[in-house]
Amino acid sequence: MVHRQYVTCALTYDLVVSWDAELTALITRIAGPLFTRPEPRQAFADLVRALLADVPRKNSWQLADHIGHATAHRFEHLLDRAKWDVDALRDEVRSHVIAHLGRADGVLIADDTSAIKKGQMSVGVADQYCGLTGQVENCQVMPMLTYASAAGHAFVNRRLYLPESWAGDPQRRARAGVPEHVAFRTKPQLVIDMLAEELAAGTPFRYLCADSGYGRDPHLCAFCHERAISYVMAVPVDLPLVAARGGVEPVGHVLDRILALGRAGVWERRSCGTGTKGLRVYDWTALAVAVAGQAPAPGHAHTLLIRRSVSAPTEVEFFLAHAPARVPVTELIDAAGMRWKIEENNEHGKDLLGLTSYQVRKWTPWHRHVTIAMLALAFLAAMRAALPADADETAGKGKDRLLLEAPAG
Repeated sequence: MVHRQYVTCALTYDLVVSWDAELTALITRIAGPLFTRPEPRQAFADLVRALLADVPRKNSWQLADHIGHATAHRFEHLLDRAKWDVDALRDEVRSHVIAHLGRADGVLIADDTSAIKKGQMSVGVADQYCGLTGQVENCQVMPMLTYASAAGHAFVNRRLYLPESWAGDPQRRARAGVPEHVAFRTKPQLVIDMLAEELAAGTPFRYLCADSGYGRDPHLCAFCHERAISYVMAVPVDLPLVAARGGVEPVGHVLDRILALGRAGVWERRSCGTGTKGLRVYDWTALAVAVAGQAPAPGHAHTLLIRRSVSAPTEVEFFLAHAPARVPVTELIDAAGMRWKIEENNEHGKDLLGLTSYQVRKWTPWHRHVTIAMLALAFLAAMRAALPADADETAGKGKDRLLLEAPAG
């Protein structure tokens, strides 16, 4: 029974009860074929409900205490020693997201998030760039894939980045339970692996979106060109373009020429979506380009989008679009504006659902915890999409804080 929720709009008792019934049905449907024994099946149900509850620190012991377990041993066994297929759960998460949020014009968004850790024992932990702080930290890096449409957005896939210092160390791999087949892969290569899985699963999407860390990678771009995948990805200022008179020039030179023209008319003010503070309005310009060494897919073309801040015109970001020829620029701008949705998933996953609050150190428990947290987020996204129109309009940002309080005992 659901007996507490955190939203900013008034919701009926019947609607709240229906959420609990939906959650029970979802857990039952997934847990049935996933587990052969009743004990891990019940622990799985308890953990999902605990992650959705208002628990201050969502580590195994506090979640166990909230749900009424004497110790965290049931959750620890579920995450480590119990026999079940975590990729089958990942597939169920994707299916649930697509069933409730799937649209032909949906987008896949790639980004990585970080978990700062102490010590050197947690699988994949190393001194590496941390997006949370913008500097090198002792952390784990997690490339994630979000599915987003007009109906909502949630994670559908995940990877743990294994630095070369880990991938080439047999002793560390053995202690952390890293499977033998897992080799070193760059973060863009991990995104390629996830994209291949989404294509095989038939995930409906029109564009791939990502930041410049992925947009600059020639292997990821080549994968998209070979498979005619449309994308709108941020790119760095030094991305090489074919110059009009031959040779190669960086993207930044294109902006220099535009600014030298001194014509205000080359910019058009447009919104690329709604953010937490309302419409996200920028000045935009676009032009057809040829990328050095990267031929687009047949029937496709490359377009460079330049986005300029209205309040601070010196703040500029570049996006490279790969899409069917004659696609409206407004569609590309809309796709560029979808990228921020994975940042919201990262924020809510961490702040509300314990995405990185785990106390596990090994490969399998990491994947299990993160995927269960993804299921919790997928459930919330589906419930948000199903909110009545009046509740949805009233809730605003607060509807993302919808949490389900599991009964004690």
